[in-house]
Amino acid sequence: MMDLPLSTQMILRHGSRIHGRSRVGTFDGSQFRFSSFADVAARAAALACALTRIGIQRGDRVATYCWNHQVHLEAYLAVPAMGAVLHTLNVRLMTEQVAAIMTHATDRALIVDASLWPQIRPALASVPSLRHIIVVESGAEPCNDPLPGAGLTTFPYESLIGAARADFRWPALEERDAAVICYTTGTTGEPKGVVYSHRSTYLHTLASLGHDTFGICQADRILLLPAMFHANAWGLPFSAWFAGSDLLLPGMHTKPQNVREMIRLGRPTFTAVVPTVINDLLQADRAEPIDLRSLRVLVSGGSAVSPSLIDAVRERWGVPVLQGWGMTETSPLCCLSTPPRSCPPDSETQWRAMSGRPVTGMEVRIVDATGSVLPNDGAAIGELQLRGPWVTGGYYQQASRESFTDDEWLRTGDVGTIDADGYVRITDRTKDVIKSGGEWISSVELEHAIARHSSVFEVAVIGIPDARWEERPLALIVHHPGSSATPEQLREFIRPHVSRFAVPEYWATVVELPKTSVGKIDKKELRRLYAAGQMAVARVTSK
Repeated sequence: MMDLPLSTQMILRHGSRIHGRSRVGTFDGSQFRFSSFADVAARAAALACALTRIGIQRGDRVATYCWNHQVHLEAYLAVPAMGAVLHTLNVRLMTEQVAAIMTHATDRALIVDASLWPQIRPALASVPSLRHIIVVESGAEPCNDPLPGAGLTTFPYESLIGAARADFRWPALEERDAAVICYTTGTTGEPKGVVYSHRSTYLHTLASLGHDTFGICQADRILLLPAMFHANAWGLPFSAWFAGSDLLLPGMHTKPQNVREMIRLGRPTFTAVVPTVINDLLQADRAEPIDLRSLRVLVSGGSAVSPSLIDAVRERWGVPVLQGWGMTETSPLCCLSTPPRSCPPDSETQWRAMSGRPVTGMEVRIVDATGSVLPNDGAAIGELQLRGPWVTGGYYQQASRESFTDDEWLRTGDVGTIDADGYVRITDRTKDVIKSGGEWISSVELEHAIARHSSVFEVAVIGIPDARWEERPLALIVHHPGSSATPEQLREFIRPHVSRFAVPEYWATVVELPKTSVGKIDKKELRRLYAAGQMAVARVTSK
């Protein structure tokens, strides 16, 4: 058989040659501005040529600090395919974190949105490897602004690629060469670099096209709401390009009213969001109905999706929710909650609320505290570990192997069960499990039960110290506007659904829950706020 390296070049070539008339639309706040795949591919080639001219070589890291738009997609296509390494920077991290990550990655060039220049500028003087800044103009661009460090050159993006050739000769690549580097968000420690190879990216892209995964095809119109700086936007830019799906990119316009308008104009068939965004859409729909009937599926990931949220989406719009479980370390596709073929329609929710079954190519197991593998019986609870061809085998420039087992499985830090059919049910993160009186209480199960109450908009449960029981759950509630429920009422509401011992006696009503840079509820911050005495907590001791 031919030994043709699996690479992002193959993805680029296929999309431009076979799907040249598919379209990429960037939303400017009022309308989409479209380009064809053929035009985007030509601009990507010009970018690769321009980067080569300014000295970017094979293996050099090219960072992006951008919103979701066409130029960012051009970087996705050009940088890995020219043999350099794309480094997507999280625009919601603190300046100090950005500087540390860029320094650790030894970034040579930075592509930055003009609108984001003021917030990243202070970080750049602390990045000794940086040589070039390429500014994506959006009105007032900072090319004349004094640069923060010596030896830096700056270019307007359009001028740079306009002077380059679009018939760039792409170099031969090895499939295990680095293609993209993404850093974890650092919610449980310092951010760690995960380097995706060309091979892993290609295989992950193929997997996402499968019918029992995302089923992405040329008939799709993908509204790309996941940030392109987070785990390759769940791999969707590469998936859409390979399949020929139209891409609808929101730019900086991600508020509910903007999402509403993009859905009205673009009529997407597919999108992916964190549960918080689903809640926001439902809330906006109460004020003014939103038509989501063009969607064939709504994918949700990042944190557990409650059964009540799944039911609300189906009842309101008739759209099925597909829950995904994955990590930056898994590119991020791992498990999807596709119901089994024997599942009757009236029991779909219980399957869709699970973390799902491993997609083809992924393997998942659970182990006990000694590392012994536990049975897939749906009852045994242990730490989830996984492996697969698009799972990281280590962190960039980090010698420690504490996140990996001796037989090379990734320790996820999640706790859960696996049933006989391979369905994974995550009961908690290792750090979030509540140990109370020698018994384990799942914060996820409590959150699901509380979220079913009609007054609850969002809920988070954390463990807090208790003199008698060691730890007890504290439930933090955000109510729908105009709605409320007392802790006593919520306790009575969840009693039939959780064990008696798990019912919280500690409750707090809050205006909002803190979120991480990728939209997850930040339980680390909640624990800090509680420890600092910055929460008004009520203790309810009714029967």
